[in-house]
Amino acid sequence: MNITPFQALACPLDGAPLQRHDTAWRCPAGHSFDIASQGYTHLLPVQKKRSLDPGDSKEMVAARRRFLNSGAYQPIAAAVGRAVLTDLPADGQLSCLDAGAGEGYYLRQLATAGCPDQQLALLGLDISKWAVLAAAKQDRRPNWVVGSNANLPILSGTLDRVLCMFGFPVYGEFARVLKTGGLLLQVDAGPEHLRELREIIYPSLKAERNQAPPVPEGFHQQGSETIRFQLDLAGSEPIADLLAMTPHLYRASAEGRARAAALTTLSVGVDVRLNSFVRTAAV
Repeated sequence: MNITPFQALACPLDGAPLQRHDTAWRCPAGHSFDIASQGYTHLLPVQKKRSLDPGDSKEMVAARRRFLNSGAYQPIAAAVGRAVLTDLPADGQLSCLDAGAGEGYYLRQLATAGCPDQQLALLGLDISKWAVLAAAKQDRRPNWVVGSNANLPILSGTLDRVLCMFGFPVYGEFARVLKTGGLLLQVDAGPEHLRELREIIYPSLKAERNQAPPVPEGFHQQGSETIRFQLDLAGSEPIADLLAMTPHLYRASAEGRARAAALTTLSVGVDVRLNSFVRTAAV
């Protein structure tokens, strides 16, 4: 796979195209955004932040990096890679955004998929500066930016693929940046996802609805795939890392978290849905 520079960045202040000049991105109005020495760019203006340090903490990012780099979720990454590259010729090219990329695991996996002559322009975006920093340190081939799904710093109608992996979809923005015929690939937890862990940390489980997400406006559904497999975790650290990368860490009581912390082995089922939505022509 040939990873090419991402060229469709937009100024987060006025929406104009950004051009790279040495170690900064600049728009025609003169707004300038430095490229950090680690290789990422901060494109989240302070006036658009809801907190001083939004997104995952440094500790949460480290837990996610350890867990994902172990290969535990590789079947998910493989399924996403196949969906991204579907119908792409052996010498074709794509531009792809991971919206909420975290520490970059899924983009790194995508960068190793496909044929040698296929060209991918990859952009990983996350609201957490710690996540983007970790992503840039591990792989400089994609472009990495700190930004928000609510105001994507990307030119309209320029992307072939958008990934939303267990994230917070903003469908209006996804529709804006995708080309007509482009794909939104959304991965969400299924009703049985991590049930064994949830049974330990919660006194009782609510009935889960096995319901597909609604088709967002501006899209039609192309397909849906269920990915299920079993994980056998040995040691307290991978179990703690798994809990730390889920919303259950904050939803569980102190007693529930203590029960999870006491575990040294855990067999847990993974159950996720990969839904594909095609961007329809704008009206």
